[in-house]
Amino acid sequence: MNANRLLPVAVLAIGIGAASVTLSQDKGMAHPMKPATIRLPVEGDVPSLGGAAGWLNSPPLTAAELRGKVVLIDFWTYSCINWRRSLPYVRAWAEKYKSRGLVVVGVHTPEFEFEKNVDNVRGAVKAMRVDYPVAIDNDYAIWNAFRNNSWPALYFVDVRGRIRHHHFGEGEYDKAEVIIQQLLSEAGVPGIGRDLVAVDPRGVEAAADWVSLRSPENYVGYERTENFASPGGAALGKRRVYAAPTRLNLNHWALSGEWTVEKEATVLNKGNGRIVYRFHARDLHIVMGPAVRGSPVRFRVLIDGKAPGVAHGIDVDEQGNGAVAEPRMYQLIRQPKPVADRQFEIEFLDPGVQVFSFTFG
Repeated sequence: MNANRLLPVAVLAIGIGAASVTLSQDKGMAHPMKPATIRLPVEGDVPSLGGAAGWLNSPPLTAAELRGKVVLIDFWTYSCINWRRSLPYVRAWAEKYKSRGLVVVGVHTPEFEFEKNVDNVRGAVKAMRVDYPVAIDNDYAIWNAFRNNSWPALYFVDVRGRIRHHHFGEGEYDKAEVIIQQLLSEAGVPGIGRDLVAVDPRGVEAAADWVSLRSPENYVGYERTENFASPGGAALGKRRVYAAPTRLNLNHWALSGEWTVEKEATVLNKGNGRIVYRFHARDLHIVMGPAVRGSPVRFRVLIDGKAPGVAHGIDVDEQGNGAVAEPRMYQLIRQPKPVADRQFEIEFLDPGVQVFSFTFG
């Protein structure tokens, strides 16, 4: 996805700043292959990393200090489902090739305000087993230096500090690893081989069911939301009691109860408020958090008016019960086949939840 967080598709850039969109159908399990050499033209020198507000897992790194190493720059933000599904591969490459001279640098450039909180990022780094260096790019200094526009985005840098390839979005994992191998071989590292990592992503990190996916990502703050269906529309920045229609069109959503629709998120003012969303996807996630740190918000999820049962996601039980304890992405539905249009409903039993976006997979 780009800075506007597009429909979760794989985006393969042909040149920096220009991209074409294709659906990824990676199977998740990598396999040995013997590809031809990939042409890797020089795209320019790697920009400065000096704009980082701080670093995790490492002292500050500079482009000059990284000369002599093959470097993989990974732009991410921790609530992004597209990046989460690419993480198993980046994590595996970092581990496999670290001793051969590869340095993976994660550049955390936040999308939402809560992702600027370094403690939140530090907690995500630990929970997601991100062990490689992470630059905190809260001011978008590194993002802008690269002229980047996507989460995730990978930039492949050779030992002379030159960008030789880049990839926007999910997918193309076999090709990415072959490029890493090729750059290491160019650097004179012996015995790289051609076997690829074997990755079996689980939970949130599992690849999307692209064939069944009919619902794009959507925000619920007024700045970027689409298809809001509560009668009378949204009262921007004001407390209002909303009602939800009995049935929604596909990819439309509505509120019920007293909410305030703010620029970045929609906030529940009183308990027992609901959000209803009609979707078509295997997985449904919500990016949300408590308005007050340390004040969890209980919720209950229904799908087509019933408890989710075997269709529950990892953040709810079979009865649909869960709690929002921290700002992050929550997986609420993973439905078994056949995937069809479903009406999702979440009722928050306590006030004070902030809801940012829906993502699907």
